[in-house]
Amino acid sequence: MQIAVDAMGGDHAPGEIVRGAVEAARERIADIILVGDQRVLEPELNPLHPPANIDIVHTEQVVAMDEQPALALRRKRDASIMVATRLVKEGRAAAVVSAGSTGAQMAAALLVLGRSGKIQRPAIATLIPTLKGPKLLLDAGANVDCRPEHLLEFAMMGNVYAARVMGIREPRVGLLNIGTEACKGNEQTLGAFNLLKAANLNFIGNIEGRDIFTGDTDVIVCDGFVGNVLLKFGEGMAQALFTMIAGEVKKTLRAKIGAALVLPALRALKKQVDYTEYGGAPLLGVQGVSIICHGSSNARAIKNAIKVAVRCVEEGLVTGLGQLPGVNTGEEVIQCRPC
Repeated sequence: MQIAVDAMGGDHAPGEIVRGAVEAARERIADIILVGDQRVLEPELNPLHPPANIDIVHTEQVVAMDEQPALALRRKRDASIMVATRLVKEGRAAAVVSAGSTGAQMAAALLVLGRSGKIQRPAIATLIPTLKGPKLLLDAGANVDCRPEHLLEFAMMGNVYAARVMGIREPRVGLLNIGTEACKGNEQTLGAFNLLKAANLNFIGNIEGRDIFTGDTDVIVCDGFVGNVLLKFGEGMAQALFTMIAGEVKKTLRAKIGAALVLPALRALKKQVDYTEYGGAPLLGVQGVSIICHGSSNARAIKNAIKVAVRCVEEGLVTGLGQLPGVNTGEEVIQCRPC
């Protein structure tokens, strides 16, 4: 299996991207096609003594993080993310992985690959750590303005991903809301509740933010605005907590001794909440596998993102999403009555 990697995208490109790709190639996770400026990539690649199953497809154009995605792609038809996505469309690669501009990657996927089946709104599905292992949250930032029927689509796509890729039988689907009662929420969540309840899903109802980390919900559904804020809040909180713990254990000798005893447990905990362990998030709803990585991804994150891409291909994710029934986006949504 060949995976196209946008070597020019990300805060630490191309160095960390190249290193992660080389690790994946060396471990035979996949054959790698690095897409980017060959004059820049070869000085990063050669000292690593790369294996034979890694190649370069040359292109000099790059979409910067601060560029307007659609406009940039119209001007830069040979931008690295566009070329990498075209490799998937042409069948030369099974998936694309990028840590560059999320907007540009979404635009490239829609322009080149197109939507999957009857899906109206592709969504970013990301794993979040919980007490019962990683669970799926979507949308994590692709759609900031959503109607109730879009949330139903997200739930349907998340259900397919959780079942096929995560191996969860009858995934429990929950709607993120400000209360568990059916009458709670705004017009969007009230309408979505009714649609989800009527759908052929294992819908367990509304869940609150504090319920996410119990792990009792396998697929957490929300719009991209809420999902992105939640994701970055959790990431920042985890980093802050470990910083505070490190500061406290240095204050007294007794604390230092105690910290030494629990150090293995702390390391295991830090690994559980480290985004690099999860690699990347698939863009669900496009006709191909496109893995979106954190902008600050290091080599480990890129290698793990390639693993995610391979698993999505192996489990036939795109085929499963293509079989989903369409959602009538013109249908009037019946709102539930207030309590």
